[in-house]
Amino acid sequence: MKARMWLAGLLVAALPSMVVAQGQIAVVNLEQAILQTDVAQQRMQEFEENEDFASDKAQFDTLRAELDELVKDFQRDQAAMSEDDQLAARQKMSSKQSDLEYVAKKLQTLQTQNAQGVMQELAPQAQEVLRQIIETDQIGLLLQQQAVIHADLGYNITAKVTDKMNQLGAE
Repeated sequence: MKARMWLAGLLVAALPSMVVAQGQIAVVNLEQAILQTDVAQQRMQEFEENEDFASDKAQFDTLRAELDELVKDFQRDQAAMSEDDQLAARQKMSSKQSDLEYVAKKLQTLQTQNAQGVMQELAPQAQEVLRQIIETDQIGLLLQQQAVIHADLGYNITAKVTDKMNQLGAE
């Protein structure tokens, strides 16, 4: 009986070291890690300063201001407007709203394409950094953060990946 209790005690005492021997568990948001790097931020800023994107953004801002003005005018004058004038004003606002949505969708598509390009460009470096961190920190299980229901911040290595990529970019 004492032998069994001694064996059970030994197993309980050895369990934490067995878990450590298998490696740590960590989570990472690789997309976030890449897009927060200095290089990615620089690429995104350069893209937004690009003449084509800046032109579309200016068009978006103009359309938004025009729509806001139309809505304000309609709300102010609606009581004094005839049915036909109200209908015309609503159609004009609807048309402006459609134009605004089109330009907004175009801007979003361009930003998404740019982000995907940056991701593709920096993905090999991110994979190498991940490999190094996995080795250094002896990570036995690495999960994509989006697939995890809960993880304490201590398990998240996203910022560590970003920092290491920034260090490599500065060299």
